[in-house]
Amino acid sequence: MDSLAAAPGTGPATSPLPVLRARKSMTTFASLPTDRMVVMGILNCTPDSFSDGGDYNSTETAIAHGLRMYYGGADIIDVGGESTRPGAEDVDEAEEQARILPVIATLAKAGALVSVDTRHASTAELALDAGAGLINDVSGANVHEDMITLIAKRQVPYVLMHSRGDSRHMDSLTQYTDVVEDVVAELGEIRERFYAAGVKAENLILDPGIGFSKNAEQNWELLANLDRVAEMGNKILVGTSRKRFLGSLLTSAGKAAAPKERDDATSATSALAGAQGIWGVRVHDVGASLDAAKVAARLRAGRKSRDARLAAAGQARDAQ
Repeated sequence: MDSLAAAPGTGPATSPLPVLRARKSMTTFASLPTDRMVVMGILNCTPDSFSDGGDYNSTETAIAHGLRMYYGGADIIDVGGESTRPGAEDVDEAEEQARILPVIATLAKAGALVSVDTRHASTAELALDAGAGLINDVSGANVHEDMITLIAKRQVPYVLMHSRGDSRHMDSLTQYTDVVEDVVAELGEIRERFYAAGVKAENLILDPGIGFSKNAEQNWELLANLDRVAEMGNKILVGTSRKRFLGSLLTSAGKAAAPKERDDATSATSALAGAQGIWGVRVHDVGASLDAAKVAARLRAGRKSRDARLAAAGQARDAQ
């Protein structure tokens, strides 16, 4: 039987090597859940990511964690080899590719739907060839024409995120008249470049870019008005996981909560996003946000049930 490794600690083996599991059926974009919000698990194959830099900085540890998230219920595994935290330095494309391609190939072989978190068209293309099914790009207004050309050629799902500047300068680019309407307008302008190149609308997923060229108050305004972003007509992905504005909210004794102490607040924002009908969230703690997605789906179902009952009652009265 063709089998693949599950994460250490998920089976009875005492060896540090992963436990072998039967291959699951391949997850595709078309097979993602439609009755609840999609949950994308974050896999940083980097030494310097703001939350867990270095935790999964080897091929072995990255694969193990990716499989742990996959078998734990993640709908998508988002693999990145370059930190996009504020102030992060650029990573050479060859180094980025060496970090992530073996991980992507193994997770895809296990049946996972893998997203590659990259700004580089060359990395994106190699990742697709290795088995990735989705591109997640934080470039925003700086998206390279080579990336647009690649997405038009391959016609794969692509996350277009709102951002201004690069990681070294984005914190100084937070001037908005109305952050919600400005983000919608700027995303719309960039989206038109993809459409003009022949990218299909169903392949574009929009991300308002929480934490990217936004301050804390602006992040909260966006979160409170995600339904306005959803009015653009594309699927919407939201990433709040462990970000600074949550740490500031959870300040205790004058000290902001550390990144790994922000998972409960992250799951709360996931529930709020799901309640607004958002397509997906990108998170570190998959299990908590899966629960949040289910709660949000049930809340929306309850609202629809009541609306339908009241509408039926109104029609019955009108018929009398």
